[in-house]
Amino acid sequence: MSGVLFGGPSPEHDISILTGLQALRELERGADTPLGIYWTKTGSFFSVARDVEAEAFLDGVPKGSGELELHLGDEGGFYPSGGRLGRGRRLALDALVLATHGGPGEDGTLQGALDLAGIDYTGPSVAGAALGMDKWTFASLVERAGLPTLPRALLTVDTTSVPFAGPYILKPRFGGSSIGIDVVVDLATAKARLGSNTHLVNGCVIEPYRHDLTDLQIALRTYPVLDLSAIERPLRRSNDAEILNYRDKYVGGEGMVSAPRELPAVLGADQRDEILRYATIIADLAGVRGVARLDFLASDTELYVNEINTIPGSLAKYLFVDPPLAFATLLRDLLSEARERPAHRYSAAGADGVVLRAAGSIAAKLA
Repeated sequence: MSGVLFGGPSPEHDISILTGLQALRELERGADTPLGIYWTKTGSFFSVARDVEAEAFLDGVPKGSGELELHLGDEGGFYPSGGRLGRGRRLALDALVLATHGGPGEDGTLQGALDLAGIDYTGPSVAGAALGMDKWTFASLVERAGLPTLPRALLTVDTTSVPFAGPYILKPRFGGSSIGIDVVVDLATAKARLGSNTHLVNGCVIEPYRHDLTDLQIALRTYPVLDLSAIERPLRRSNDAEILNYRDKYVGGEGMVSAPRELPAVLGADQRDEILRYATIIADLAGVRGVARLDFLASDTELYVNEINTIPGSLAKYLFVDPPLAFATLLRDLLSEARERPAHRYSAAGADGVVLRAAGSIAAKLA
């Protein structure tokens, strides 16, 4: 049995629910009988009905849901919460579709727990998730590889200067692509935002703000072979907006599916070829697994790699239009990859006891 895990203690909790319910409903249309697993804002897990609607989550856990426990180790997996009757039987899950946007669902935390529990899952590995969520490290990797990216620096309360002029855009170092973004005029205002913007508490990157650049996006999937989607130009709902924001992307009823866009984007052949080439390089560079979305900033004459989203909204299903790719096929391939190419399998090879036999007294080592 497959499952879909969504929600989680993340600012993108609500969007994750929409993505998860789309995947759950699509799998149900096929021969599968998937299990929906809702991860609450406080970190608990619940099984939910496959026909549950988004509004059922407005007050928390939908009625009729069953609490689950995640156990690690040899008998790891999801179990019904036992209560007074003791622990139930482990659920027979062979793979999970992860629809967990942002926070611990996309930074490697959940991936590590599932690795320890022996549960196969779609999307990035621990390392790929952590790299994709860290805007500073990802940009540094892209720059080191010789790909074009805007200059970026870390911003702290002790920062006295940055190597580029304002205005500036501030982004959470460990966060999604649109929540917590601030545009400011000068460095003093930027530093003041560190104390007023809760999304910047765990780290902040600062870049030059370029109003003349627009967004371009492309999706990548890695099974059965590397496949690139059409390139889209997301559109802002307001011409006065400084950036492509949360409302532009998600406030339309279906997550990213209903966001305004130009798809395929009207581009020159050279710029299109550059995007395809950079995306292919980054697939290896960032260890992409499953389906990811790569974001660029561009003008008619400039192109910059911006960031990567390793579990994109709606699993980027809306971008695969040339040629068309059915959502059911995308999900089936994601689950096949999860089963056939597990993100990780731990091994104790090499721990053969030689060091322990030669260790002698621990007390002697402390003397």
